[in-house]
Amino acid sequence: MKKDYQLEYQHRLKKLEQIRHQHINPYPSNFDKKDKVSDIKTANDSTKISTAGRIMTIRKMGQLIFCHIQDQFGRAQIALKKDEINVDKFKFFQKYIDMADFVGVSGQVFTTNKGEKTLLVKDFELLSKALLPLPEKWHGLKDEEEKFRKRYLDILVNQDTKDMILKKNKYHQSIRDFLSKRGFIEVETPVLENTTGGADARPFITRHNALDIDLYLRISVGELWQKRLMIAGLDKTFEIGRIFRNEGMDAEHLQDYTSMEFYWAYADWQQGMDLVEKLVKYVAKQTFGTLKFNIRDFEINLDQKWQQYDYRQEILNRTGIEIETADIGTIKKKLNELKVEYEDFNNLARGIDQLWKYCRKQISGPGFLVYPPKSISPLAKESSQRPGYVERYWLILAGSELCNGYSELNDPLDQEKRFTEQSAMRQAGDEEAQMHDTEFVTALKHGMPPTTGLGISERLFAFLADKPMRECQLFPLMRPKTGDRKVGAELAPAQDRATARVAPINPKAIAGVGFALARQDQPTPDLGLNYDQAKQLVDKYITKDITKLHLIESEAIMRALARHFNQDEDKWGIIGLLHDIDWDLVKTDPKQHTIKAVKILKDAGASKYLIDTILSHTYGCADCGQNQDKKRTSLVEHCLAAAETITGLIIATALVQPDKKLNSVKLSSLKKKFKQKSFAANCNRDIIMECEKIGFNLDQFLEISLKALQNISDQLGL
Repeated sequence: MKKDYQLEYQHRLKKLEQIRHQHINPYPSNFDKKDKVSDIKTANDSTKISTAGRIMTIRKMGQLIFCHIQDQFGRAQIALKKDEINVDKFKFFQKYIDMADFVGVSGQVFTTNKGEKTLLVKDFELLSKALLPLPEKWHGLKDEEEKFRKRYLDILVNQDTKDMILKKNKYHQSIRDFLSKRGFIEVETPVLENTTGGADARPFITRHNALDIDLYLRISVGELWQKRLMIAGLDKTFEIGRIFRNEGMDAEHLQDYTSMEFYWAYADWQQGMDLVEKLVKYVAKQTFGTLKFNIRDFEINLDQKWQQYDYRQEILNRTGIEIETADIGTIKKKLNELKVEYEDFNNLARGIDQLWKYCRKQISGPGFLVYPPKSISPLAKESSQRPGYVERYWLILAGSELCNGYSELNDPLDQEKRFTEQSAMRQAGDEEAQMHDTEFVTALKHGMPPTTGLGISERLFAFLADKPMRECQLFPLMRPKTGDRKVGAELAPAQDRATARVAPINPKAIAGVGFALARQDQPTPDLGLNYDQAKQLVDKYITKDITKLHLIESEAIMRALARHFNQDEDKWGIIGLLHDIDWDLVKTDPKQHTIKAVKILKDAGASKYLIDTILSHTYGCADCGQNQDKKRTSLVEHCLAAAETITGLIIATALVQPDKKLNSVKLSSLKKKFKQKSFAANCNRDIIMECEKIGFNLDQFLEISLKALQNISDQLGL
């Protein structure tokens, strides 16, 4: 039977009050823990032990109490006998100590009749009173999301999770040991950057209030900084640290994770590959004790001969596409033939990369992918033997790329030219193209020796463990539970609102920016209608499927925005559902739009608040209603206008996807379509940008709206 945790909490809380009433501190500052709990199992009888841990099981049997306690190193049994300990202490333990409490114990080891080493407790101290129980052994943390939210409990009760943590520690330590023994020195480089580089990835943006500037969180482990150290005269450096990429989540990828990069002066990519092969074998053996792994459907033996796979030849062999002569149209046609789901692209380099991603899934490894084209490698040195291709490699394992290394480009003029090309791609809408770092080019002009570099992340650990990346992180990022969202720091002053891109939005903070926005703690007024009545109106007055779908889409986005601002989800959903209630009656005469809606809503008993809010979505529109001179002023008004307008852009973007599916739309694609004014031209971008008046930036609003529609894609038939 499932425990009533609230009742258990109240029961334990009462015990806590009683303990304090006896002037006993239930949360002392320290305990003299001289031994590990596991020492109980290995000690000889009569050995004195002083240890501490959490009570994992407890059996109270009158004059005798048995418990198992656990610390980081193991679990062992303890026993309290009434005639072997102070009577008052025995009674205290019996009455107030529960499973999950932390206790410090001292006593002597003995062996029970069943042969189990046990500590006979002579004295104990309550170290921490637990107010909530542990998950039951067989009925506890089985929900995957709950396991991640309460990872501390998963670690406590799941030995596999604890073993993963210990192996992860070995993984990073073995990398340090391997490189340090070979003369590499560990360095630290900035996490906050003015321009970010070293990888093709979309960065996170944050705000530095003291300097009054926007900054990026790094997307590589200091590549351009470590190269500066080569310029400065250091020969071998490495860094292990966190990187941040504002991209999608799947089994292989997360937005923030730990990676390692090394740089080695006077060496080239061939020497780099040789070192990486030795590094991977060493780390695998030290961490997992073997070189043989089962990863997905692949059997991997790191001890076999490592292959080299030619980038151009692999694509040609597996797709029939010659990348030296192919154009964008040819590549898209082939991707469609292969039934590859891909994000739309407008430059050849991205198309070639999509082809390769299809090919790599078929390669077992271990081996290295070599000689990619220069167009996708802005930081790598061009091959003297194969012009147009670069001295770059990736470790290929179980159909994926697990490291990236190359002979570093040290020609400053060539680097400057490539940065210019990347900048043009970025201006054309490619958010993953690299930024033009003029300060790095200046540093290169002072001279950098021949150098090879490598980046390899904790994805290698996840692959060798044959687990998703998320399972291999201690505390993976989780979306807040509905109702649990905690607003973050106050937004910057009004002039900085558009640049405060990362901080969560606090509706209270934006109440003073020049218009009367609804506050988080201000409930949505009565609408006069409930949801069932609203649906009846839609069924009565909406005759066209396309109009009904638009209302459903608007409702979904309004509900998502209500959750974000802690407003009444049903009421905001009704506002979205009814905003165009008269459209099928007036579409041939848009001037009547909302005029007829007022009569429909009044007759149905709608409140003045609901009617005024629905009228507001046509404010400023010369072609609709009679509200051309009015302006939207409240939170809900701006939300409704932006929400009902963005639906058209999102649906249009879905319909140009190869499979015409909403779930294939990426945020980056939606942003590109937003910038293309000729695409879905009837979607007024200025109205969508009203999202900024409620504290959002465009990215945030697009993301919330897209996810809202993706969540109802089946209902929309997309």
